Amino acid sequence: MSDNRLTQPSSVAESSQQNLPPKTFSISPLIRLTLLTLYIALTLPLPTLATVTSAPVPAWMLRTGILIGSALLYGGLSEQVRVDQTGIEVRYPQWIGWLLRRKWQLDWRDIRALKPRTTGQGGLVYYFTSDRHQQAYLLPMRIAGFAELLRYVEAYTQLDTQDVKPLAQPWMYIILLGFSVLLLLVDAWTLWTAAHFSGMS
Repeated sequence: MSDNRLTQPSSVAESSQQNLPPKTFSISPLIRLTLLTLYIALTLPLPTLATVTSAPVPAWMLRTGILIGSALLYGGLSEQVRVDQTGIEVRYPQWIGWLLRRKWQLDWRDIRALKPRTTGQGGLVYYFTSDRHQQAYLLPMRIAGFAELLRYVEAYTQLDTQDVKPLAQPWMYIILLGFSVLLLLVDAWTLWTAAHFSGMS
């Protein structure tokens, strides 16, 4: 199980740690592209439709909200996971880090287990637990190089991670990206139709 310690000699563990240089992981480009494309597809036609239909919410307000939302989404997708000989750190770029409260840092020596929990959609996420800290820390699972991150976790904590799998497989995001592109095509048709009827009026 993922919360059991590996039974390997300490000399082997120390050797594997020495061969692991500090590294920073980022959100998978596929995930970032998919979610940004979906957001654009869902919000792109709203200001134009608000103008054509004389909606009570002005188009400029919608554009402002969309821009703010896109900045927040991009900031959330700028998550970085830093690992070294000391511990693991989840952080964000300075321009958005002051706003997001999900950043954290945990020393390897404080980690006692990696506990699975079921999500509302039926998937599995994993949390680091520690004797020194009252809260659990979510293992980042949407980064590029997730399998490599698990090697760092095993090397520095001696936890067994063989049962830990990514929350979603790449093919799921590829399908979602495909539907997002189709939605963008529908948006293009919608905007063309709105402009056509607006010109006729």
